[in-house]
Amino acid sequence: MKLILASNSPRRRELLGGLDIPYEVHVIKGIDESYPNSLPVNEVAGFIAQKKAVPYKEWFADAQYVPSDIKMTDNTVIVTADTVVAVDDEILGKPVSRDDAHRMLRLISGRTHQVFTGVCLLSAKYEKSFSVCTDVTFRELTDEEIYYYIDHYKPFDKAGAYGIQEWIGYIGVTRLEGSYFNVMGLPVQRINDELHMMEQLL
Repeated sequence: MKLILASNSPRRRELLGGLDIPYEVHVIKGIDESYPNSLPVNEVAGFIAQKKAVPYKEWFADAQYVPSDIKMTDNTVIVTADTVVAVDDEILGKPVSRDDAHRMLRLISGRTHQVFTGVCLLSAKYEKSFSVCTDVTFRELTDEEIYYYIDHYKPFDKAGAYGIQEWIGYIGVTRLEGSYFNVMGLPVQRINDELHMMEQLL
């Protein structure tokens, strides 16, 4: 089996690499990641992951769409993913400023929030989509801690304005229910199980 990871996230690369399955990275730029406002919060990540997979379907349909540096085979599987952080039915995206990051971290401080990662596994014959949810609880964070984290770790590329594997996770997370790696951006245990099942079908 050969995997193509459709993500530039260094965390997703690290996590997928931990499965000891060979993979390449190729990202089609300009994919629309919008979603209907009426969509339930727990369905957003899965919706976007499936949306990200749509342009790659052309690779399987017609070889002319495949980049010259990519070799497609019958057992090639493309992996797309999206992670969202939600609290009180509000989705927290990537912060656009220091103040926005502070607002998000203040929102999740002293309470439990949800992290959803949607995944789409796409091959020539099969497509499997799923979402995984993890509950994360933070103790009450002080403004000093929040600003220290923002200024030293610059979490502007992270949904919810934090990375659980960074300092803020070390000092702030008091409880976790579900997959830790899901919070980092990829539910690798579930992906591994799904890939093994797909392998029987390829």
